[in-house]
Amino acid sequence: MAALRVFSRNIPYLRQQFSALLGNTSPSVKFICVVVIIGYILSYSDTVVNVLSVTPGFLLPPSFQLWSTFTFWFLEIHLWEVIIDIVTVGLCGKLIEPLWGQMEMMKFFFLINVGVAFLTTFYYLVIYAWTQDTSLLFDIHVHGLAGYLAAVSVAVKQIMPDHLLIKTPLGKLTNRSLPLLILVAAIILWAVGALEGTYPCMWGSGTILSWIYLRFWQRHSSGTRGDMADNFSFDNFFPTVIQPLVRGALSPASRCLARLGVCTPAPRRVTLALSPRGVTISLPGVEPHDMERRRQIALKALSERLSKTSEQTRQKNLTTKVNMDTVRKMQASHVIPQFSTVEVPEASSSKPQSVPETTLVDISTEPSAPTTKTS
Repeated sequence: MAALRVFSRNIPYLRQQFSALLGNTSPSVKFICVVVIIGYILSYSDTVVNVLSVTPGFLLPPSFQLWSTFTFWFLEIHLWEVIIDIVTVGLCGKLIEPLWGQMEMMKFFFLINVGVAFLTTFYYLVIYAWTQDTSLLFDIHVHGLAGYLAAVSVAVKQIMPDHLLIKTPLGKLTNRSLPLLILVAAIILWAVGALEGTYPCMWGSGTILSWIYLRFWQRHSSGTRGDMADNFSFDNFFPTVIQPLVRGALSPASRCLARLGVCTPAPRRVTLALSPRGVTISLPGVEPHDMERRRQIALKALSERLSKTSEQTRQKNLTTKVNMDTVRKMQASHVIPQFSTVEVPEASSSKPQSVPETTLVDISTEPSAPTTKTS
């Protein structure tokens, strides 16, 4: 009851935040968010879950329920999944859709979801062939946007690979390592019983399918296909230490797929061209818009670093000035001796001799009359 009261009090704030999030998004993003909310309401019925979700045994012949591949994605049964779906789709829609366009965004959405349905079914079919457990085919229900969220994380990695998310004691977390990190976390949560087994399967399927599409098949405005940049290779998803092992294990498969025409081999030539501004160098797999985007990111990072350095220098100069003022105040509080001469007669001589007279002058901040002592 206490949690329900807290949630009810925060409803106006949550409504305001969601309105700000979806205020400037396109109709396609709003449509996805509204349909996900409707699917969550319908998920309270077990019959609706069985009908709308993908069941691996029913997707295969003789049932062949292909229509479930177009309905399973908006069916979420947990509120936290609905919130994550809406926030991710809204934020990434503002980031990706201006670069790709609305049609390309919706094409990417439907291709990934349909592919996730078939690839996840293939996973369970392989596990069934190994274990002969029929419950894997008829008691498993694949639903949700986990595969599409994985695809979006791969697209964000392609656009901003080195964007810093958070600093940890083990190192920096960037968009480059986000897809694999979430997959490992999902597998761990499934192993301890905190997450359904379909979630890591869908996340892995979405990661693989989105990388294949963005790497080889996506058509750009310049007429080219894919992104053959070195920092978007499949081994780049893994930590630097094991990248050579992954590259060596996948190179035979990539060569076979290239011979079959499924994917194109990476170009190995560098194009030089003369322009009014000088010599233009075109690297393999790097598009002009990608180069401009990375240049802007580099300039932003350089500007942040220079501002940080100037701030540190200003703080250092301010500290030095404060220290000098403290030293001057300490010196002003001391007593400085001053000497003068007075004439003292002697019995043995008629000429006066000079005897030093000590005058102690206090030069502190408060004015006071000098004290003179004669010895």
